[in-house]
Amino acid sequence: MLQGNFYNIKSIEVETGSGKASIGLNHEHEIFKGHFPETPVVPGVCMMQMIKEVLEDLLAKKTNLVRADHMKFLSVINPELTNSIQMQLQYTIADDGDVFTTASLFNEGVIYFKFKGMLRPE
Repeated sequence: MLQGNFYNIKSIEVETGSGKASIGLNHEHEIFKGHFPETPVVPGVCMMQMIKEVLEDLLAKKTNLVRADHMKFLSVINPELTNSIQMQLQYTIADDGDVFTTASLFNEGVIYFKFKGMLRPE
């Protein structure tokens, strides 16, 4: 779990089937010593994990990523230059419980990551 250490949710707005979160990044996290020492970059796997964790907060249940139909890494996030980002999530829950999700990470007109896929409650 990255929440509370790698990032914190500063605020969250929740509506039926969607949510928008303001996220603060911890630029001093250990991961940036290796990714990369002189120019830290948020790893793509961490971007995906943040989306998963915020979705789990909205659903109040743990999930597993089953399918990633679309993952686009559009711009790097240097946490020393950008310590706050926005997340937009939209989701629908199928009759069998599967959660179909679209999400993006962005800030001030820059889109960093887009995701579309399916998660399944544990």
